[in-house]
Amino acid sequence: MTDTKPLADKIALVTGASRGIGAATAEALAAAGAHVILVARTASALEEVEERIHAAGGSATIAPLDLTEAESIAKLGAAVAERWGRLDLMVLNAAILGSLTPVQDIDPKEYSRVLTLNLLANQALIAAFDALLRKSDRADVVALTSSVGSQPRAFWGAYGSSKAALETLLGTYADETGYTGRIRIHIVDPGATRTRMRALAFPGEEPDSVKPPEAVAAAILKRVISDGITGERVRVDA
Repeated sequence: MTDTKPLADKIALVTGASRGIGAATAEALAAAGAHVILVARTASALEEVEERIHAAGGSATIAPLDLTEAESIAKLGAAVAERWGRLDLMVLNAAILGSLTPVQDIDPKEYSRVLTLNLLANQALIAAFDALLRKSDRADVVALTSSVGSQPRAFWGAYGSSKAALETLLGTYADETGYTGRIRIHIVDPGATRTRMRALAFPGEEPDSVKPPEAVAAAILKRVISDGITGERVRVDA
């Protein structure tokens, strides 16, 4: 570790790394010295992020997979264990919005997809990488949430409930691992950010009126290299 490369020699994994906050965070972690494992479904989009990281002097490995398939997550965990033997940082960013609709009109199949990616996949990732996180001198797990996870809003029932459950899950994991003194959990609400999901939720909003993903990435980097308390929920304001 150095002042200019505070994450030198660290192994990081970022989900939803093909665009938006995930891509920006992956690039920020790589710039800080980490080798970043890029996870998302679309290989071509991951390759673009990887190329930008390499062009900036960083290092990364792409891992195209569908996070709704628990077996694929388990295989990724085994591959990381075989190649690196540990994991120092995991950013749980991948999520889908689903339809904004009254609770009584939520489509069961779509709700299942929202819960699978936004909640169940993250539990599967923790299960697959817990042993590797415990092998790190100091590991950080960052989970991206939303204001609707703690402040219910009309028509946001499906997405909001998935994030509320995620916050409870990660808060519990923080309580369970706090005794180690080596694993810290960060629950991060990015706030209004210029992403594809934001554009879908607020189609009439002027994109330049909200902060770029890079601002959230910078806040996440600052958080993981600081001495923050495990289990804290933090919001990234403009």
